[in-house]
Amino acid sequence: MKAITVNDQAAGLGGLALTEHPYPHAAENDVVVRVHAAGFTPGELDWPGTWSDRAGRDRTPSVPGHELSGVVVELGYGTTGLTVGQRVFGLADWTRDGSLAEFTAVEARNLAPLPSDIDHTVGAALPISGLTAWQALFDHAQLKAGQTVLVHGAAGGVGSIAVQLAHRAGAHVIGTGRAGNREIALSLGADAFVDLETERLEDVGEVDVVLDVFGGEVLKRSADLVRAGGTLVTIAEPTEARPRDGRTIFFVVEPDRTRLAELARLVREGSLRVLVGSTYPLADAVTAFSARRGGGKSIIVVG
Repeated sequence: MKAITVNDQAAGLGGLALTEHPYPHAAENDVVVRVHAAGFTPGELDWPGTWSDRAGRDRTPSVPGHELSGVVVELGYGTTGLTVGQRVFGLADWTRDGSLAEFTAVEARNLAPLPSDIDHTVGAALPISGLTAWQALFDHAQLKAGQTVLVHGAAGGVGSIAVQLAHRAGAHVIGTGRAGNREIALSLGADAFVDLETERLEDVGEVDVVLDVFGGEVLKRSADLVRAGGTLVTIAEPTEARPRDGRTIFFVVEPDRTRLAELARLVREGSLRVLVGSTYPLADAVTAFSARRGGGKSIIVVG
């Protein structure tokens, strides 16, 4: 099969190539999915799991990309809950070959059924962003109606979904980003917007929850905005930044079939918009990794 593979960590993006790669093996409780659309994270070439398996052994050449939408074509031994021919979407394991390929093997529990009226490009754009936003706001920060949440990168993949989920939950939502993203954030449900290039973040005042996707100086400054008992959640980096009387949580998103199904339901009923940006064929996936990010999540169309 055709796949995007990486062999040399030192080569960076230059090590990505479209190659012929072995068809995946469906282990126990796996399914093999014919990939129709795939998502990726530009920084994943720096992740340890891209280069080694759970035991720390080299696994190159490896296939990057961990979000996928497609159709089940094969069941591994003992696999239940999914059937051959079923449309699915979800997350590939961090330490196994990923989704930038014509076929990939995935643990069945990491996938959810994709309704027939949701396009595969939307299905591929939803898993990481949707699950990250949900887990950050509700599982970790325990956001409640009436609270105020500051969402950094409010027009980005994670931020755009977080704004909508927080608004739907009855929170007061303040988004941040560049000036050109103000109208997008407001249209998604943000009550206010801060242009981080020209406006003072400190003028926001106290908030109950901060969802950080940037790290660095923005993350450090955000800690001072969290009121007593509040929570700073970041997906960018481990940090020593702490609110004066609150919590800081750094986490990595986890697969969740039940929550994926709930996110798909919200998409179907029109309560959740998934911002899909540029799309690329598999042959141009290398270009997609280095392309300048516009609005929405870049998606690789495979099938």
